[in-house]
Amino acid sequence: MEAYTAWTGSRRFAFKSTFEKYGIYIFLIILFIFASFVSPAFLQPQNLKDVLHQAAALGIVAIGQTFVILGGRGGLDLSVASVMATVAVIIAKNTGGQNELLLPVALVCVLFGLLVGLANGLLVTKRKVPPFMATLGMMIIIEGFRFIYTKGAPKGDFPPILRFLGRGDLGPIPVSVLSLAALTAIAVIILRKTLFGRQLYAVGGNIHTAYLSGYNADVILTITYMASGLTAVIAGMYLAGWIGIADNWVGKGYELDSIAAVVMGGTSFEGGQGGVLGTIAGVLIIMMIYNLILLLHLPIQVQYIVKGAVIILAASFYVRRSST
Repeated sequence: MEAYTAWTGSRRFAFKSTFEKYGIYIFLIILFIFASFVSPAFLQPQNLKDVLHQAAALGIVAIGQTFVILGGRGGLDLSVASVMATVAVIIAKNTGGQNELLLPVALVCVLFGLLVGLANGLLVTKRKVPPFMATLGMMIIIEGFRFIYTKGAPKGDFPPILRFLGRGDLGPIPVSVLSLAALTAIAVIILRKTLFGRQLYAVGGNIHTAYLSGYNADVILTITYMASGLTAVIAGMYLAGWIGIADNWVGKGYELDSIAAVVMGGTSFEGGQGGVLGTIAGVLIIMMIYNLILLLHLPIQVQYIVKGAVIILAASFYVRRSST
């Protein structure tokens, strides 16, 4: 009897461990099958391609958000959407649709994103401003400067190369998806195979132990915010190329969607636990939910209700897991 009890206990433990590790991917597959049954249009090649195009931009910015949240201290970055929109209007105005001007303007945008990330990181680490307040304030400041810069009416056009990056395909696969895959691979290598990745997990897991181990937690956390600023710039360029028009609100809502994707993917707000692959699964879930609601012609309010419910369920699951 004791042997049977031990056997069943080990089976339950193995099942629980497997579900905790792969639950997000199981849910993604179930959602895909459900969507294909509920709406036959979901499986149309063009529809799937549109979902992937949108998922690419969100996935890119969510990678940076993952780094920030992994660092712990309640880290998050609410300024990413403002960076994305500002990058879009800067490129539209200063390239005038000319390919040869894209590289220098893009480099300026990269510098801008890194400086925003540096400012966020220094506010959090040196001035001890809570991440929510620091990045919220930065978001508002950037929006203000953007409206001054555009005078409320963005002008210009995007170069054909940027449009190709945002909407083009290499064979059957969107270029933006290939770019997301490349950035995901780089992020996985950084987190799993480099000293910085090990230090980031250590800082997020227990910052006091990290200090005792000689890690400079302030530098590590500042780098994560700079990484978030950089990915926001890249995502802004891809999303601008996909949309095709200059707009002051490119990327609106991506700050919350990126955080939601990270949380759904299993990265803990306490830091030190999670990874990029789960985040990408969370991104795909969010985009599939959005797409399914549109295909079913449901009100936009339903989108918010469903997304909020999924976030709460995911967060409660991972909080429960970490406490057991």
